[in-house]
Amino acid sequence: MSGTWAFPLLLLLWGCVCLWPPSPARGALIISLDYVAAQEAQATSRSIKKRSTNNAEVEVYSVTVDCTVASRFAHTVMTSSALNKANSSQEISFEVDLPKTAFITNFSMEIESKFYVGEVKEKEKAKKQYEKAVSSGQTAGLVKASGRKMEKFSVSVNIAAYSNVTFILTYEELLQRTLGHYEILTRIKPKQLVQNFHIVADIYEPQGLEFVDAHGTFLSNELLHPLVEKIVTDTKAHISFSPTIEQQRKCLGCDTTLIDGDFIIKYDVKRAKSLGDIQIVNGYFVHFFSPPDLPRVPKNVVFVIDRSGSMGGIKIVQTREALLAILNDLNEQDHFALITFDDVISPWKSSLSKATQKNLAEAITYVHQIQARSATNINDAVLMGVNMLVEDRNNNRLPERSVDMIILLTDGMPNSGVSSIQMIQENVRNAIGGNMSLYCLGFGNYVDYTFLDVMAKQNKGLARRIYEGSDATLQLQGFYEEVASPLLLDVDLRYPDNTVDFLTTNHFSQLFNGSEIVVAGRMADNDIDTFLVEVFANGFMEDFQVQGQATAMDWDVIYPEQEYIFGDFTERLWAYITIQQLMEKSKSGSEEEKSNATAKALDMSLKYSFVTPLTSMVVTKPETEERPDSTFIADKLTEAQRQQQERQGGYNFLQTVSNSYLTSQTYNTPTYFGTIFNLVRDPTSGILVNGQTIGDKKVAPDGKIITYFGRFGIIHQTLGVRLLVTTQDISVYQDGKLIKLLWSDTGSFKGSNVDLLVTKDCRLTVTLRDSVKFVILLHKVWKKHPYHQDYLGFYTLDSHLLSPSVHGLLGQFYHGIEYEVGNIRQGEVPEKPDATMYVKQQELNVTRGWQRDFRRDVKNGEQVPCWFIHNNGTGLIDGSVTDYIVSGLFKTI
Repeated sequence: MSGTWAFPLLLLLWGCVCLWPPSPARGALIISLDYVAAQEAQATSRSIKKRSTNNAEVEVYSVTVDCTVASRFAHTVMTSSALNKANSSQEISFEVDLPKTAFITNFSMEIESKFYVGEVKEKEKAKKQYEKAVSSGQTAGLVKASGRKMEKFSVSVNIAAYSNVTFILTYEELLQRTLGHYEILTRIKPKQLVQNFHIVADIYEPQGLEFVDAHGTFLSNELLHPLVEKIVTDTKAHISFSPTIEQQRKCLGCDTTLIDGDFIIKYDVKRAKSLGDIQIVNGYFVHFFSPPDLPRVPKNVVFVIDRSGSMGGIKIVQTREALLAILNDLNEQDHFALITFDDVISPWKSSLSKATQKNLAEAITYVHQIQARSATNINDAVLMGVNMLVEDRNNNRLPERSVDMIILLTDGMPNSGVSSIQMIQENVRNAIGGNMSLYCLGFGNYVDYTFLDVMAKQNKGLARRIYEGSDATLQLQGFYEEVASPLLLDVDLRYPDNTVDFLTTNHFSQLFNGSEIVVAGRMADNDIDTFLVEVFANGFMEDFQVQGQATAMDWDVIYPEQEYIFGDFTERLWAYITIQQLMEKSKSGSEEEKSNATAKALDMSLKYSFVTPLTSMVVTKPETEERPDSTFIADKLTEAQRQQQERQGGYNFLQTVSNSYLTSQTYNTPTYFGTIFNLVRDPTSGILVNGQTIGDKKVAPDGKIITYFGRFGIIHQTLGVRLLVTTQDISVYQDGKLIKLLWSDTGSFKGSNVDLLVTKDCRLTVTLRDSVKFVILLHKVWKKHPYHQDYLGFYTLDSHLLSPSVHGLLGQFYHGIEYEVGNIRQGEVPEKPDATMYVKQQELNVTRGWQRDFRRDVKNGEQVPCWFIHNNGTGLIDGSVTDYIVSGLFKTI
């Protein structure tokens, strides 16, 4: 019998404004007996690092970022040029981070005086090219999630010896005003000293500039400011960051660069008019509305807080901390309520309370006592919040001129009470009836963000992701700060029907302090250069009403010294907003409404060459003597797709130890059946995880037998916790006591040092106090299946909390290895090419394939592309497979 250990590699493109020598495929490592990749919050300590390359053979001699902002609409061109100094051709990669709110509009490459330009196509029409690229072993998806605010665009091309290549990427976005300012963020990581390095931003704001500031995350303000040129007039700002080679050096005489991080420009405009700022340019108009000096409207807010078992550990601590800060920030005119929920709904009080010092002190005491417990009943918890507001409003216990809102925080899926997502959305929408706003905060990667996003937008609110990390408390506080001070309610911006058409949304539920409402539209007649504008809203003490005339402006008069580079910015701004709003409409409503919105958004995306969730940019790499043409696809990620990528990149999991392929003639007892392997061993923290394998009941007709994990033993020696997990039950030993939970029931256990949450026949979450969290999935198989049986999957969360000395079959990959994959070639099966992995000073033969990821779909799994390493992982794992065999589930030898 021969055994094959499967070690799949998921290829994620790395870097920012970077160019690397030969390496057709780079990325984070996924091993079929684990899944090792990077999450943004722990990218430094957990990411799998690329194999080092000889940068001396590729000279990146120019990196420029040129951003032009016209009335908040930013047009950015990122250019990078490199020279292949080697005497042979090699792959050079261009990788850049761009804001996730931006749309790519163009990409081109100049190679030996020839231009190769990307083309925006309907995503479905580009699908065949995408599949062809995947099957040939190429990294077909050029755009990947990159942290919380960014997306990564990557492409590589083979360049002849002593030849140059220039990459040019263009993207556009409407800058959003948040907490009183706009932000231009440029992420720069050139990885080497660059002769010609420039970041230039020109900001044109006819409304007048209130302030302009620039800073970097890679240098203190004291060191950065002398390197930044900033010229600010009343309506224009010019910011330039152009360090010399010497100024880029990390230390005197060294060749490493200190430029590694974000360059951020913040600014705001003057707001002297209550009507706002209206600009008419080339047959389109845009209206920016954020009047100054408005008093805040009191708010009535119900906080609905998930305390289910999955919120245990640091999540519930951070939630408590955020709530305490938020309560202290409430204004005495506000009213508030607290509802915590698991499978039981627990209100602090039966109605809202005024934010007096006495009530706040009592609420703070209550918050200190919130603990994670059991399951997740979102439906009943939100409905209780709605009923509180409705009853208090009906009984005149709330100010007449005030805003009602619910803020829901959850980290999981509804699994108690009403569990149907569609039913919950319908129940909440019917109960709210358009009379209040619902804001949904999804904590972590296992929440269904699309569910929360749709439900929030159905109820005049919005959804926001809260990322697991040390700053989760600040994220929660930051979101609250955005909605803490409503200034106007039911804002209606009106324009003459016979003058303006194709309007973007012009009715808004609220205007918050520090934000801005933007409306754009097309003029019915290009000759019209003035029209009436009216705004109606409800203010704190009285109705808000203002009107005035909008008049076309001549940009050549305002900026006579400038040849304005894109005079159609109002049209493109209008298209940008319209596409985004159509995409939102495509998520809800009738099937016909969703279909119409999607079709319109697609047409506009193609017309204006925007890469949106409905379109793809097809980039064809030029043919060389060594390689034929190859096609890459750049897509726009939805928030749900970003979350899915982060799930794949944020957890380490062990799924299957080995796949043994046998023929019936040679069948005997497989070598590894019943063998116990050490998976994780951290002598510093005292954590030990071992797993015992099981096999199929008998050999299938095709002669294939699969080896699974059937039992896990987990020890935390410092905390005195011992856990045994089988496919039938879970046993926990602590303080001399034995507690047993069954997979057949949903249940939980809360101990002094460990919390357990069991979702029936599905998932076990193990939270160790002040330490890592494990998730074990139960894969159920039909009891009468002739060959297969139930088995377990193991996932490690927060593995960055383990010490550098962690090891084991899985643990050795927690802190990264260096590797590179190249020389992709035809394999034995056409759709499964072979390649060479360079790792640990060895060359390993690997094969392209697919592996099932069961984290979202425990029953069927989701196919992810992988590289399989042969010969029991020899050359990748330390030592040999047999080195990890131990004598018992709780033994180290």
